[in-house]
Amino acid sequence: MAEITAGMVKELRERTGLGMMECKKALVEANGDMQVAEEQMRIKSGAKASKAASRVTAEGVVSAFISADGKIGAVVEVNCETDFVAKNDDFLAFAKAAAEAVVAGNPADIAALGELTSGADTLEATRKALVMKLGENISVRRFERYATETGQLSSYLHGSKIGVLLNFTGGDETLGRDISMHIAASKPKSVDASGVNPADIETERRIAIEKAREAGKAEAMLEKIAEGTVNKFLKEVTLLGQVFVKAEDGKQTIEQLLKSRGASVTAFQMFVVGEGIEKKVEDYAAEVAAAVAALQG
Repeated sequence: MAEITAGMVKELRERTGLGMMECKKALVEANGDMQVAEEQMRIKSGAKASKAASRVTAEGVVSAFISADGKIGAVVEVNCETDFVAKNDDFLAFAKAAAEAVVAGNPADIAALGELTSGADTLEATRKALVMKLGENISVRRFERYATETGQLSSYLHGSKIGVLLNFTGGDETLGRDISMHIAASKPKSVDASGVNPADIETERRIAIEKAREAGKAEAMLEKIAEGTVNKFLKEVTLLGQVFVKAEDGKQTIEQLLKSRGASVTAFQMFVVGEGIEKKVEDYAAEVAAAVAALQG
């Protein structure tokens, strides 16, 4: 039997939003397999899809920059260790410089970005100097760059923790900002169904079938029920299927909004600071107790 730790129970609770005891029981039944436990809890309780992907578990900022002619844009995530440093002016200036360098230099990867010049030195040299000055590890985690000949670019920063870069055609600047804000608020996985991971779709289908089966639905109805569930899931996670956050009637989808304006979305990128990074949790009480025990020993 696999060991079920408090951390595992906490993670499953964050994924499902369900009670601690329910999570522990599910993990025991799944022999510690987090994915199996989550799926079983969703089947039995109707819990929604995992919330883990939207957790912010590290510090830093997202920075965005679009060229003066509006044809090239970039969004960059820069990480540090504490929120205190994330608010430092020099750190924020470095993040801004990184976004501008991505636009100007079109680097192939993070290493190439570090070799680009910003001011009197390379970004990597600037980063190292900043580490020495601020006393924390600082890193450029990821970036995305869009270039368009006939379309438009828009960006939106929600504070400094969520950043969106949008590539679209038709419409105007206001429409671009509205869609970018919607993406930051609703966090779609892709523009349309073609961009959704097939494994995620299959998981939704499998869970729907098992839930329907447990509810006593006829076998002949299971596929139809699953298809309806998958369609609902795709509306929730795709940009075009989502209801526009500013829709006055509460019903207009992004697809309908774009059509009414003769516009379309080519691509978008959203970064959430720390997404997918597990931040070390310091147990200071345990550290002090261990230190005292060592002294007494």
